[in-house]
Amino acid sequence: MPGPDLLSSQGLRLDGRRPNELRRIRCKLGVFTQPDGSAYLEQGNTKVLAAVYGPHQASKSKLSTEGVVVNCQYSMATFSTGERKNRPRGDRKSQEMSMHLRQALTAAIKTELYPRSQIDIYVEVLQADGGAYCACVNAATLALTEAGIPLRAYVCASSASMATAPEPLLDVGHVEEAAGGLVLTVAAMPTTGKIALLEMSHRLHMDYFDIVLSRAMQGCRDIEIILDRAVRDHLAEGWTKDDVTAV
Repeated sequence: MPGPDLLSSQGLRLDGRRPNELRRIRCKLGVFTQPDGSAYLEQGNTKVLAAVYGPHQASKSKLSTEGVVVNCQYSMATFSTGERKNRPRGDRKSQEMSMHLRQALTAAIKTELYPRSQIDIYVEVLQADGGAYCACVNAATLALTEAGIPLRAYVCASSASMATAPEPLLDVGHVEEAAGGLVLTVAAMPTTGKIALLEMSHRLHMDYFDIVLSRAMQGCRDIEIILDRAVRDHLAEGWTKDDVTAV
């Protein structure tokens, strides 16, 4: 588990948050005009862009009569971390993240509505400061919504870690990730209560599992509220522009 220095004597983390607080989330839909849907999201100092193309005709090699094929590509800008990445995409880590993104997003998309079709989702990490996967899932959800892709529910991702038992830390940043303790990452659909992906960086005693999972799920529910508000604000802004154009 991470050392006790991750929490001060007042119970605050290094960035001033309490253990159950999210980092500040800022997001915007429709940041590009070329894709069918796009979104920009900041979660703390982690900054992500997401773009969605489709549904469109799937290539013969990927054709499925049962539902839409979801193609995800995760990449990191060469300047996203302190050390320049030699391979911002295509390396083993990027492939793993792409696979995990596809798993979470496919669970939320109503794939049966688009047989013989394909949806392409591109996610670019502009700045990484911990929780990159979570920020990517959240940004991709907004981009899918802006593209008009029918979803079963918002899919939101959050992480939790153990600092000093039994107090888990919510929405883990880079310093807390680097401390070497367990980080549990969850992608879930809070409205339905279903978990699309769950990953642990280390083994965890069963006595603590429910506590850490509960905190991560609470983070997903809090994020869902933020994403829903962003979507509603985006729609309201669009309606206002349409009214002005009509006048």
